[in-house]
Amino acid sequence: MQNTTLGQLKATKYTSRSVKEELRENLIKVLRDKKTEFEGIIGYDETVIPELQTAILSRHNILLLGLRGQAKTRIARLMVNLLDEYVPYVAGSEIFDDPLNPISWYAKNEIATKGDDTEIAWLHRSERYTEKLATPDVTVADLIGDVDPIKAATLKLTYNDERVIHFGLIPRAHRSIFVINELPDLQARIQVALFNMLQEKDIQIRGFKLRLPLDIQFVFTANPEDYTNRGSIVTPLKDRIESQILTHYPKTVEISRKITFQEAKLTAEQKANIEADGLLKDLIEQIAFEARKSEYIDQKSGVSARLTISAYENLISTAERRMLIAGEKNTFVRLSDLAGIIPAITGKIELVYEGELEGPAHVATTLIGKAVKTLFARYFPDPEKAKKTKTANPYTEVTEWFTEGHNVDVTDTLSNAQYKKALMLVPGLYDLVKKFHPKLSENQTLLLMEFVLHGLAEYSQLSKNFLNGGFGFSDMFGSLFNAEFDEEEDEDDFR
Repeated sequence: MQNTTLGQLKATKYTSRSVKEELRENLIKVLRDKKTEFEGIIGYDETVIPELQTAILSRHNILLLGLRGQAKTRIARLMVNLLDEYVPYVAGSEIFDDPLNPISWYAKNEIATKGDDTEIAWLHRSERYTEKLATPDVTVADLIGDVDPIKAATLKLTYNDERVIHFGLIPRAHRSIFVINELPDLQARIQVALFNMLQEKDIQIRGFKLRLPLDIQFVFTANPEDYTNRGSIVTPLKDRIESQILTHYPKTVEISRKITFQEAKLTAEQKANIEADGLLKDLIEQIAFEARKSEYIDQKSGVSARLTISAYENLISTAERRMLIAGEKNTFVRLSDLAGIIPAITGKIELVYEGELEGPAHVATTLIGKAVKTLFARYFPDPEKAKKTKTANPYTEVTEWFTEGHNVDVTDTLSNAQYKKALMLVPGLYDLVKKFHPKLSENQTLLLMEFVLHGLAEYSQLSKNFLNGGFGFSDMFGSLFNAEFDEEEDEDDFR
């Protein structure tokens, strides 16, 4: 990298490579050394990554097709790691010409004039990545370039001279990776111009035609939903993109959990002072899995992995807020803190008509309830089956206490001591948890005690009401009678 002239570069026996050859040869080294250049991409080891590596080995332009929140852009950005750390270019060239293979007027003129004394500079791989979000207002000038009348006047050039062209993003990405996100949002005429650059290796600007054999690794991303809602990829361009790779959401809760904790941004104080049990972590992930099969949510739009990340951050912050208000130095996350993740859910889901009728907050609480019900069977016997068996029902003592008219409210106003006191009021609840999970810590035991109440409510053995900052539990039938009585009162008032 200490070489500063073309002559010095030639003396090192440097050979230039196309960007696709560079990616291919560096990937071959990575695969032989059994290393990875896609760190942080979880859940794609057997699906997306092998297909991506195959496409790079084939020197293909790539389309990553998948719903939102499937790490498409992150994958494209990590491809930079497969580039050489530094490459030489003709100093002063706005498109970073290869000194051994110049394509611009400026670089050719510099080399013709100065020969081996031509100055060269070095470009780091981090600067060899260009990304553009496709929007309907993107123009040919943005991507390819335009005639610059000021440059023409200043240099006293006619419009027939290629030096009057102001290059757009794509020519400036020569010898680099160029990414266009949400490709279908690009107007069809712009896509055609893009295709011409890929196929013919020339650029046409306002009647000016310039042969410019650009060396670019194109990566496109698209959402299948876009094909019907906002636009489509024109057939000639799609045909030119040699490899189409389908991304997907995490296939298991364990993989989804790894992604969430890798991406969640927690402060050092939150990590030190707030304990989050594995049950809560699994519940957060299960909510996303329930959302991806919910009839209230538009499955074509998808449920982003960002939902669980935001929800987990909100869950920790809800517990932290409660801890600060109570004046405590540390705490642990409770199930009642799930009330705090509703804003993270409602902002990440697209509802269908039925979901709009229910309302986003109600859909969010429904998803939380379904997640609780799904996980409950892993920890405790099925309450419905327990009622029907001839053996003693382990939940009888708990449910009978509520039948007698008692109720429990678990909200964020309760300190740790008050939380424990509220749960210990329910006879049989502590013994039930200890029977099935005898080796848990006190915090985990309390958490599962609350989990039992949530689980019984989801199995219609108790009534669960959403309160400000938490939940209230009472007898199922008593709450039904009260609801009917309240409705009768409302009708009388109306009359």
